[in-house]
Parts: sequence; C-alpha cells; structure tokens
Amino acid sequence: MLSVDFSLDKKSISKLSSSGLSLESIRNQLEDGLDFSLELWRAQGLNIVKKQGYFYFDTKFLSIDEAEFCIVDIETNGSNLLKHQIIEIAALKIKNNIIVDRFESLVQCDEINEHISLITGINVQETKNAPPLKAVLYAFKDFIRDSIFVAHDVKFDYQFISGSLVKVGLEPLLNRSLCSLALAERTLISYRYGLSYLSDWFHLNPLATHHRAMSDVITTFELFKLSLQNCKESINNAEDLIRFSREASRLKRPKFDPLKESEEKKQELDE
Repeated sequence: MLSVDFSLDKKSISKLSSSGLSLESIRNQLEDGLDFSLELWRAQGLNIVKKQGYFYFDTKFLSIDEAEFCIVDIETNGSNLLKHQIIEIAALKIKNNIIVDRFESLVQCDEINEHISLITGINVQETKNAPPLKAVLYAFKDFIRDSIFVAHDVKFDYQFISGSLVKVGLEPLLNRSLCSLALAERTLISYRYGLSYLSDWFHLNPLATHHRAMSDVITTFELFKLSLQNCKESINNAEDLIRFSREASRLKRPKFDPLKESEEKKQELDE
C-alpha cells in the first residue's frame, strides 16, 4: 500500500517489487532529481536500492528473519479522517519473531462519544493530559522508520495514520505494508477472520482486552507468528511474503462455526 502522493505509476511500483525498474524509467517519472526523490521516499519509510543497474524495494533482498516488521493498531474517536482523530496508538517492532522495540501512547482529545468509550474503555478524562496528536505522530514516525507496516485489516490503520500525518504537516507514509487478516486467510483455516474471533479460536492472547491498541497489537503479533509457521509457500524474502498475502488463493472456510458448536456442546453437558 503506497500513498497516492508516490510519484511512480502502478506498473513501475510492480517492477520495484519484482523484476526491477530501470534508471531511465524512474527518471522519466520524477519532477525532482533522483537522489532527492530517493532520500524523500526513505524519510517517508520507503527504501529503494539499486542492484546491477535496476532499482528495487529493499524488501526484495531482505529475508523474513532480517526484515523489520512494525505491528500497529490505533483506536480512533470515529472512522472519518476529516472529522475524527487517533486517540490511542501502539506498535511492536519485530525482527526474527522477537520484539525489539515498542511504542504506546494515548493522544489528547477533546471529544470522545459514549459509544466509542464503551467499545475502547477510553474517555476524554483519560486523554486530557496525553500528548497532542502532532507530538505522538512525530514520535511514531521516528519509531517505525522504514519497517514493514503490519496491521489487522491494514488499510484502515495505514490510511488513517498517513492521512493524520498530512493533517499535522508531515509527509504521508510510504512504508511497505502487510495485512495480517489477508495473510491469515491464506495460511489458517477459520470460520471468521476478525481479530477477536481468531484470538479465541487459536488461543492467541488469553489476556486480550479487545479494542485497546497494545492488546490488539500483541494479539496480531501472535497471529502473525502463527501465520508464518503455517505458510506452505516458498517465501524467499519479505517482498515475497507481501505478494503472497495479497495474491495467493484464500483457504476454504468451514460451513459452520466450530466455536459456536463447541459452546453449544458445553452447555448441553452442563445441563
């Protein structure tokens, strides 16, 4: 997932992740100089490298063990970026399936409706003394750097954070991204793929507090590890994993909910 502000067309982006993009092709699409563009993209979380005369995403040359994945979750006071804002953000930076760093912060907010508070447990009083959005986003941007952005249903979190960065005067995200929901659909058989359901079905996080950012990040991390363990595809690098999560066939879902059947059987035994 790349911001609409990225200078290159879709065909060129595809080549950056696969066969490579020639110097001529990349220069023909740039308004600014090549060196300036490469530095700007790197500052936005996208590292493009040159190998044997062609340009590639650096994830093309990073093994799964070498790549840094940043697992992210946000809570917001609504789903409309124009009207609403982030109220909590959390992230774990992962390398070789080990947590190497963590980030967590509430965000100062003047308005959180009762429905959102009931879902998240976060109210205005809790965020009153939290740092403002701009400060939190600056810190998060420094934290994630050029890691691969991972989230459950990644489009929402990625676009909301990227759009929020623009709102406070920063450049949008360009990090490579991976959806843990899409990866799970291709590696794990489940009746549903919502994070809470997957946590219950696969016993991912027995201490989960759903819709709190760090708790959901921890659950997503456990899901990510389980998906990697169950991936049958030959994955040579991080870019292969991203492509697999987007293009491989989804596994067939069960016709009936095994969790519901298990609960019904338990009730019968208790009667």
